[in-house]
Amino acid sequence: MSDIVVRPVASKADLKAFIRLPFDLYHGDPNWVPELNSDVAETLSAEKNPFFQHAERELFLAELEGKPVGRIAAIIDRNYIAHHQENCGFFGFFETSNNYEVAVALFDQARTWLRAKGMNKMRGPGNPSLNDVAGMLYEGFDSPPMVKMTYNPPFYMEFCNRYGMTKAKDYFAYSVQIPDKPPEKITRVMERLKKRAGITVRPLDPKHLDREVRLIKEVYNDAWSHNWDFSPMTEAEIDDMARKLKMLIVPEIVPCVEVNGEVAGVSVSLPDYNQVLKVMGGKLNVIKFLFNRGKIDACRLWALGVKYKYHMYGLDSLLYYETFLGARKKGYKWAEVSWILEDNVAIIRPIEMWGCKLYKKYRIFENSV
Repeated sequence: MSDIVVRPVASKADLKAFIRLPFDLYHGDPNWVPELNSDVAETLSAEKNPFFQHAERELFLAELEGKPVGRIAAIIDRNYIAHHQENCGFFGFFETSNNYEVAVALFDQARTWLRAKGMNKMRGPGNPSLNDVAGMLYEGFDSPPMVKMTYNPPFYMEFCNRYGMTKAKDYFAYSVQIPDKPPEKITRVMERLKKRAGITVRPLDPKHLDREVRLIKEVYNDAWSHNWDFSPMTEAEIDDMARKLKMLIVPEIVPCVEVNGEVAGVSVSLPDYNQVLKVMGGKLNVIKFLFNRGKIDACRLWALGVKYKYHMYGLDSLLYYETFLGARKKGYKWAEVSWILEDNVAIIRPIEMWGCKLYKKYRIFENSV
């Protein structure tokens, strides 16, 4: 291991090497989808990403014979620590060549940094948090990831287990073909529910996106507040999310349900923009983006939540129903529902009723530091 050098990212050249490393590691892998270099740089930027108003990170590159062969980020989110009352840091943006000693050197460096900052546990991967892209794929390597989902080689799982990391939580991704029309029984029940006094269902209004994103935040902070992975989002993060979503949102697949004028639940789906990113090679090309956007044939149900006081109304099923209607209207052929915590039976049960099939599994690891 003496030939492996792990050092902090200390220059623009180092940061470029950190961002570009996956292009070397995944060369020839037909299922890998490169993120936009500019998006990764912004996510990592302490100045541009509002997440780092309450968090800090250190980036590390692993080199062998002077060549980058691995990377990792060590991350501390003070909001997460305050909410969960545990001194837990994270690792993220983990990539390595098929060399266990490189992985060991990277994990050791992240743990050392976190320990020096007063953490007693390391969890991950979170890129940079569990509110963003997170988890390590360990089942379902035969197809590309959906938008904002992770992908990695099978040996990453082996390396984590060998290092002594343990499972913190698994989460699942389900796939489903979009039917020409929902089952007649479901349609009858949902249409009856929509006629109940006080219930209104509508698509997201893109002309008032700032207001709509705040309604999403209202549902998020209520519906997900007791979830294992929850961390409260700040106003600055909400504003940043609204800015990023303006070009991506398709209103037909973002239904909102209101009860007596109060937002009660929301379902947020995104077209599978990974189908576009795959042909862009990490660099934004507006012409390629616009040309290929119209060819997207799938979407991902990214988030669905109902406020606790409305849990007995059946609104989660109504949001699934409206999402599927919108997806069919837009011509999508199939959808992914993710990510779903392994023990979230209240969500797994209704999506299985829709014929959704479990097809990918991911893991969040943890280790003492």
